[in-house]
Amino acid sequence: MKNTPAAKKTLRELQFLGATGTVTGSKTLVCAGEARLLIDCGLFQGYKQLRLRNWAPLPFAPDSLSAVVLTHAHIDHSGYLPLLVRNGFKGKVWCSEGTRDLCRIMLPDAGRLQEEEADYANRRGFSRHKPALPLYTEQDAKRALKLLHPVDFGAPFDVQAVAISLHPSGHILGASTVSLDAGGARIVFSGDLGRMEDAIMAAPEPIRRADYLVVESTYGNRRHDAADPLEKLAGVIRTTFDRGGVVLIPAFAVGRTQTLLYFIQQLKDRGSIPANLPVFLNSPMATKATEATIHYCERRPGEQRLTKHQIAQMAHTATFVDSPEESRRLNARSGPMIIIAGSGMATGGRVVHHLKTFAPDPRNTVLFAGFQAAGTRGGAMVAGATSIKIHGEYVPVRAQVESIENLSAHADAAEILQWLRGFERPPRETFINHGEPAAADALRRDIEEALGWKCRVPDYMETVPLQ
Repeated sequence: MKNTPAAKKTLRELQFLGATGTVTGSKTLVCAGEARLLIDCGLFQGYKQLRLRNWAPLPFAPDSLSAVVLTHAHIDHSGYLPLLVRNGFKGKVWCSEGTRDLCRIMLPDAGRLQEEEADYANRRGFSRHKPALPLYTEQDAKRALKLLHPVDFGAPFDVQAVAISLHPSGHILGASTVSLDAGGARIVFSGDLGRMEDAIMAAPEPIRRADYLVVESTYGNRRHDAADPLEKLAGVIRTTFDRGGVVLIPAFAVGRTQTLLYFIQQLKDRGSIPANLPVFLNSPMATKATEATIHYCERRPGEQRLTKHQIAQMAHTATFVDSPEESRRLNARSGPMIIIAGSGMATGGRVVHHLKTFAPDPRNTVLFAGFQAAGTRGGAMVAGATSIKIHGEYVPVRAQVESIENLSAHADAAEILQWLRGFERPPRETFINHGEPAAADALRRDIEEALGWKCRVPDYMETVPLQ
């Protein structure tokens, strides 16, 4: 190709550096003319062989990037950013205002959690590494926050002659679909798509055109249960209450926790569960995220469906647990009660300590509220594991284990197809990522058969030239 001005702006290639064969570690490198853009910068979670990728060097120098663009704040999309910055990246990190607000909460918390887990491992001596070290620290995360550069939805900005814009994807507060235009061609990254009829967030904004499309497939082989999740939630709580047990809900701090608080308050208001049933939110990050959600939704009501009164109620549904001492006291408290604690797949955080206490007791219920990735404690428990490994020892699981998958903030296969039907013409090629192998391949087949589009499921580290 001749080095003409038009060629300098042409979309050249993609490299898939994460979220291939898994729903974590989202990172895609886009080369467009002279620009090198990283779309998302997430941590791998789940199986050990995936988590080890977080420690491996990237196939490029971080300081060679022109910019990073985040679709949203979940750690599997933003959690590698502190390490990228520590290793030399100094450019701008473009994102929505909501993503900026949530990253300010989530990234320092992720660094602090890794420091605490390394310290705990060193004190208890169960790590194979001497000493155990955090992937990055709270201070690393705070340095990364200085590079965040928020933009409004629908307001284009340029990075080295590449025009970029963000559009609401509905998944969580600030979640975005990203479009990039260079040399007359457009590539769109769906990000994580939300539900068409989510209880809190508005539906994903339709996108009309893309020459290339990268679409998520978390629920690519599933349809969400049409049953009312409120009824299932009420049934689980009542059954556990009747036997004097504890309902322990591992929940993502952003999105899922706020939905659960809203639903529990609804059930209390309806008389479906006891109005005086104690509810504890044991996640400092979720507490901050709930406060941020309330303030953000009051400023920008168009992104969600709730009234101001309903939003304000979130702050009063539960007792917020702040200190580690208060968290430990919950383990000594008898039921009935509800404890919502991070993390959503039970990979870390305070819920792990609660599992050690409450999972062995058959009076209790561990309730998972959404997708559980393979290789996580949540995935193992939902699959029927009779014990789980926590801090180097196996803990028996005698508690009832339940899952309400249609509380998920992810679009299912039918909803993804519904969103894709909003395109005015087929993309030249559609790349399916952010899904476990069966889900990604099922969505590929559905898109090819229902829409007639050219699709492929890329491999980890695969580089794809764009024509």
